[in-house]
Amino acid sequence: MKQTLAQKLLRTKSAERGTQDHGHGGGLGRSLGLFPLTMIGVGATIGTGIFFTMVEAVPKAGPAVILSFLFAAITAGLTALCYAELANRVPASGSSYSFAYATVGEFAAFVVAACLLLEYGLAASATAIGWSDYLNNFLHNAVGWDIPDALRSPMIVSGKHGIEFHAGHFNLPPILLVVLCCTLLVRGTRESATTNAIMVVIKLAILVFFSAIALTGFDINNFHPFYASADGHGPGGMAGVTAAAGTVFFSFIGIDTIATAGEETSNPTRDVPLGILAALIIVTIFYMLVAVAAMGAQPAHMFAGQEAGLAVILQNVTGKAWPALVLSGGAVISVFSVTLVTIYGQTRILYAIAKDGLIPKTFQKVNPRTQSPVSNTLIVSLIVGIVGGLVDATFLWDMVSMGTLVAFMVVSIAVPVIRRKQGETGRKGFRVPFGPYLVPGLSIAACLYLVHGLSGVTYTVFGIWMTVAILTYFGYGIRNSRMNKSDASQAELTH
Repeated sequence: MKQTLAQKLLRTKSAERGTQDHGHGGGLGRSLGLFPLTMIGVGATIGTGIFFTMVEAVPKAGPAVILSFLFAAITAGLTALCYAELANRVPASGSSYSFAYATVGEFAAFVVAACLLLEYGLAASATAIGWSDYLNNFLHNAVGWDIPDALRSPMIVSGKHGIEFHAGHFNLPPILLVVLCCTLLVRGTRESATTNAIMVVIKLAILVFFSAIALTGFDINNFHPFYASADGHGPGGMAGVTAAAGTVFFSFIGIDTIATAGEETSNPTRDVPLGILAALIIVTIFYMLVAVAAMGAQPAHMFAGQEAGLAVILQNVTGKAWPALVLSGGAVISVFSVTLVTIYGQTRILYAIAKDGLIPKTFQKVNPRTQSPVSNTLIVSLIVGIVGGLVDATFLWDMVSMGTLVAFMVVSIAVPVIRRKQGETGRKGFRVPFGPYLVPGLSIAACLYLVHGLSGVTYTVFGIWMTVAILTYFGYGIRNSRMNKSDASQAELTH
């Protein structure tokens, strides 16, 4: 029997099929254990929110930015519990896209995929842009040389009077960073994961170093007034805290990145849930420690527009250049790891979508020697590099948060759905505590609270992106879906 449009939109793919179906491009190699998996999550998370978004968030919230990080962490924690159960029940690559396809249907899964592409692609570009500031700070303190302004500033920037175009400007360092990440990723997952784990350990050591020195300059007066006043940076008060929480929330993208590696994990039903929870705990501790130390060492008004902010704080506290040099060098390494795993996550999501036939097969082709999707990686790196070289990061932070929050809400909805499909017992392993409704419901409510604080421009751009995604689905995906072809074949057999 021919399917109706509604049946096509709501058709789901079983969890078992999602883990076994490799299509024509071959399967990804299972080479990741718990430690490298956790480090992928930490690598994708720690760095971005601390090294860069303090400059965007503190002017909105003031010293209360600490509450913004806390609210974001609580929201991420509630969603992490949902991710952990779904990762156990659907241990495939593709993360929340695969979870949605197995629970709420193909159309919703494609919408989630669009959110993830927005989330990962712009996050990779934004972190690469921020890397430029710390690289310049490092070179200045190390050899007394600054990258020419025309080669480290974008063409399209957010000015006082709206969008401005600076002809002749091009941000070169993000391009170089993306090229390095791409080169490493096409060599294979194991090599990339090992390199990332080393960089994450260095990153954590650098943040401990920062906190220890910054706390020597701690001044409790920097926390008064605790909330930002309403001005050009935002509404102030708790509304400002909410707005800042929405801005920093994308920093918790690492939760989703771990889930994208389900198909490359040796024991996904055990290691993916444990990796998600372990990464969240590590990230939250370090975010709160660094935020308190930074706010205690520098008045809130100094954060606005500050380049390489944490390095500048150390230089101001000690009056010496070497602490800033050490921190900038650590940040250069740290942001490399963030960009690396973010591009990695983007390619694995595209791999999963292509494997289902919703986008061209190019994205699912795997190199038999390296067991990595080379063409996919090259295309993603090209787009990330172009955005990083031309666009001001100010445009990107809130868009990444919007994509992340929408994906997180769908993951929360998927928990009670998959419980109903697989039964209350289902697969052995981690399950969300207190039943299938309480924690997912709180997660959705917390995500909606943070979405409410995002800017009107973010809503507009997100709406345009969703329109393009929906047109793509109806123009290409719905006809080329492997589920559609499978259903058509079965219909022919019945005649």
